[in-house]
Amino acid sequence: MNAICVYCGSAPGARPVFADAARALGHALAQANIALVYGGGRVGLMGLIADEVLAHGGRALGVIPELLLNREVGHTGLTELHVVPDMHARKKKMADLADAFIAMPGGIGTFEELFEIYTWAKLGYHEKPIALLDVDGYYDPLLAMLRRTVDEGFMSRVYLDMLHVSAQPATLIDNMQRSAPTTHDKWTEARDAV
Repeated sequence: MNAICVYCGSAPGARPVFADAARALGHALAQANIALVYGGGRVGLMGLIADEVLAHGGRALGVIPELLLNREVGHTGLTELHVVPDMHARKKKMADLADAFIAMPGGIGTFEELFEIYTWAKLGYHEKPIALLDVDGYYDPLLAMLRRTVDEGFMSRVYLDMLHVSAQPATLIDNMQRSAPTTHDKWTEARDAV
């Protein structure tokens, strides 16, 4: 695994535990010699994780739309900073650069990025690992909703099981590196249900 895309907040969050987790994940990526791919900002959790990767000799690749370059305060000290025309181009470029994806705590932008890449995996557009860094139970309500989605028959259990979840960055990275691609075919399942 050469690069992991991390989705996270452009804000630091209300509690220090989120900043601590961003630094821990950045350190773990650098130690594992895995490049960070992220949204290219210098502020919030985004800036913290990039700074930590760089401080430990790692590579940080940012992707930021022109419109957000000034709003999110584009990070000028990265290994690479790709400036793209819009959010669609940003997400595509980040996905293309990454071998796996981790969602840290964040807001609706983080959720949107997570669910898009999760949907792409479910539909068979990629077989890259997807994970949640569940800092202090942040993703517990989301995981409960996903379990309900399975219970109510809107998603197969195999898609819930494809999500790696841990509060420990090194454990999460290790699990993702050892995971096998999901080979479940949603379309066969849908045809069989008719």
